[in-house]
Amino acid sequence: MSQEKMFQRDEPNVITESTRIKMRELAGRYPNPRSALLPMLHLVQAEQDEVTTEGIAACAQELEITQAEVTAVATFYTMYKHSPVGKHHIGVCINTLCGLLGGDAVYERVAERLGATHNGPSADGNFWLERIECQAACTHAPVMTVDWEFMDDVTPQSAVDVIDKLAAGEEVWSTRGPMIRDFQATEHTLAMAEDDLATIGNCVDEKMLAGLKIAKSGAQQS
Repeated sequence: MSQEKMFQRDEPNVITESTRIKMRELAGRYPNPRSALLPMLHLVQAEQDEVTTEGIAACAQELEITQAEVTAVATFYTMYKHSPVGKHHIGVCINTLCGLLGGDAVYERVAERLGATHNGPSADGNFWLERIECQAACTHAPVMTVDWEFMDDVTPQSAVDVIDKLAAGEEVWSTRGPMIRDFQATEHTLAMAEDDLATIGNCVDEKMLAGLKIAKSGAQQS
């Protein structure tokens, strides 16, 4: 599905019946249906580009819980947004190792390029910028994610180059994973997780395996 088609919404605040069917499918995967709430909220974002009051109401109805209970979850986790994200979510890690290796400089340059502040949209509404406390990818610090796909070992310039390519509609591949699609497509993957994308790209490289190899070498020598 093209990005242009994905962002055409005739009824932007209505949860479609097809989405409700997927919600019921998710609920059926768990002994306690309430356990499906997290992927269901990702499914709402896949359809609406944010967690709306209509999405919260649909989750509550399908799980037979209160809207207050759904809201409590949707406002606790930072991956759930309450304003339209746009075509791409940009996350820049600024935690200890990434920060020491240039993460703050990357964030500042990206924020300037987008005209955005933390947890907010770009000037044109096509991007959403977030300062991330940790992306669990310290081996390749500093790290940036695009729609939660890794862009490893970035510099301020390489990070901006990625954004420029996305803005121009050019093809961009993640460092350890598939080609970048868009935020809503990734949200659908987080909800349903049945698209075979886990097999695409080099998920583990020599840099990530270095510590393991040293440990094994030491064990053999002892």
